[in-house]
Amino acid sequence: MPKRSIGERSSATELSVATDEIWMQEAVLAAHRALEAGEVPVGAIVVCDNKVVGRGWNRNLTDCDPSAHAEIVALRESARNVGNHRLGDCELFATIEPCAMCAGALVHARLKRLVYGADDPKAGAVHSVLQVLNHPGLNHRMQVRGGVLAGRCAELIQEFFRKLR
Repeated sequence: MPKRSIGERSSATELSVATDEIWMQEAVLAAHRALEAGEVPVGAIVVCDNKVVGRGWNRNLTDCDPSAHAEIVALRESARNVGNHRLGDCELFATIEPCAMCAGALVHARLKRLVYGADDPKAGAVHSVLQVLNHPGLNHRMQVRGGVLAGRCAELIQEFFRKLR
């Protein structure tokens, strides 16, 4: 990348990339909450108007709930805080590519954008295994960006499973 002179502004793309990384760091912090609870370390946040309106981390064991994935927990909190089950002006940041259940929930919430960290080659439903988001048969489309802080996000999960073995 060429050097900018003093006072030269960053491009919108550079700012977006930097902002995505800042928000993903917040999702990573949420993943650490799951790790502390003995859950698979996945975290998610929902951002609307440049502020966090919902946070979630895996709570399957804690809540004895198979649907308590980080994304679902974050969507539920966001909907309560926003006062609407439609989150059309919001973006979700997740540390791992959402599964089919979570991807379906993102479509139903009408999110504007999904940003995720690591691909999930076993259960990812954005592009790895299934392509639930932006499927031509569905009535909602959202922007998607994967790979944000992917190494850091993948390492959290890989280390968790290494310790289990």
